[in-house]
Amino acid sequence: MRFFASTIVAGLAATAAGQKVKVMLLGDSITEISCWRPLVWTQLTSAGLANNVDFVGSMSNLQGKCSRPAGFDPNHEGHSGWQAYDIARNNIAGWVQSTKPDIVQFMLGTNDVNIGKRNVQSILDSYTTMLNAMRAANPKVKVIIDKLIPTSWSDATIEAVNNAIPGWAQQHTTSQSPIVVADCSRAAGFTNNMLEGDGVHPNSQGDQFIARQVGPKLIQFINDVQGGSGNPTPTNAVPTPTSTPATTLVTSTASSPQPTGGNCAALYGQCGGQSFNGPTCCSQGTCRASNQWYSQCL
Repeated sequence: MRFFASTIVAGLAATAAGQKVKVMLLGDSITEISCWRPLVWTQLTSAGLANNVDFVGSMSNLQGKCSRPAGFDPNHEGHSGWQAYDIARNNIAGWVQSTKPDIVQFMLGTNDVNIGKRNVQSILDSYTTMLNAMRAANPKVKVIIDKLIPTSWSDATIEAVNNAIPGWAQQHTTSQSPIVVADCSRAAGFTNNMLEGDGVHPNSQGDQFIARQVGPKLIQFINDVQGGSGNPTPTNAVPTPTSTPATTLVTSTASSPQPTGGNCAALYGQCGGQSFNGPTCCSQGTCRASNQWYSQCL
């Protein structure tokens, strides 16, 4: 009987360990036809997390111009030309109810401005409607909201939406369902040289920029879901006094000399953070702190 009970416990533990973290990448054409998604997947692979992640969504296309890393999961909810307004009212509830994502990352609003001619409040209201649907499907969902990449003509409404996003995130974040901001805006360093000729979509440089902004926050949330180690700072706009600011450059978190070469973390690998016991140097790139929980080689 004791052997039988032990077998059941071991089986349940194996089942729990085998559950993947479900991630929904949500957006418009900047999500669907651009190449930053596989770049983020490469980051997950370097962090040792790719086998633990399931990208979910009704779409699975990837443009031929994009590299396809080994094991890449192409599923997503990027829909070219779609607006946050329509997704919020017609689609999001069905998408999240069918997949129950643990994490949702989204960049939406460019088409609301350029096609729908909607104002900032309308776009924020759509964000709120989407958030409510996400939480109805999974009360513990973690959300990454991106500031919008700029247009080549620096649309004033897009800039105003970006200025409003940190306040929206701060208003709606909770300890159970935290929201963080991935800053993909001009203010964070996205330039016109990172745009395709249409002035709207990212080129290869822009894809790399988006991946650098989104990837570390996604890795942080995946680790949180897997480890149940608590929630991150609600947004990257207002760090707590005890946290390391997101822009701080970190080369080492240990007092003793650090190893080099093969003993250092690989590019996109974790290199620091609260309670982290791994290498705190980088074989490629520089160790940069995203927040007090996570630093990454970039």
